[in-house]
Amino acid sequence: MIETYEFKGEGYDPFLIREGWQVAQLNHMEAQDLEGIVKIDKHLLTDEVFVLVRGTAVLIAATANEAGAVAFTCVRMQQGITYNIPANTWHNIAMDRDASVIIVERNDTHLGDYVHMPLTAGEQGRLKKAIMTVLEA
Repeated sequence: MIETYEFKGEGYDPFLIREGWQVAQLNHMEAQDLEGIVKIDKHLLTDEVFVLVRGTAVLIAATANEAGAVAFTCVRMQQGITYNIPANTWHNIAMDRDASVIIVERNDTHLGDYVHMPLTAGEQGRLKKAIMTVLEA
């Protein structure tokens, strides 16, 4: 009667998909490294909920003005706190090698409800600085 799930691999695994919602686990991978974020994305149809299971992770939200300038807001995640990124919000998550995060979102989000925005070298540098500032606080 009780189902259990565990994902020990690298990256993203939507392991529990039901009508209307899904639960996934994101473990560290190079594209999510604390110093390796090169793009942000947004979901048009769903909020995305994040819960830190272990390790160190920084949740990133971003806005782009009409001129295309990107501003970042970074939060060092704490275990046991639920974080929500509303639909249509640019975001990403930076993680250390031991990090694992549970994600709850609309079902099948991973199959196409996303838009990516590559970051310029200057934006990557500003984001890296913002992440390190949050980690040092």
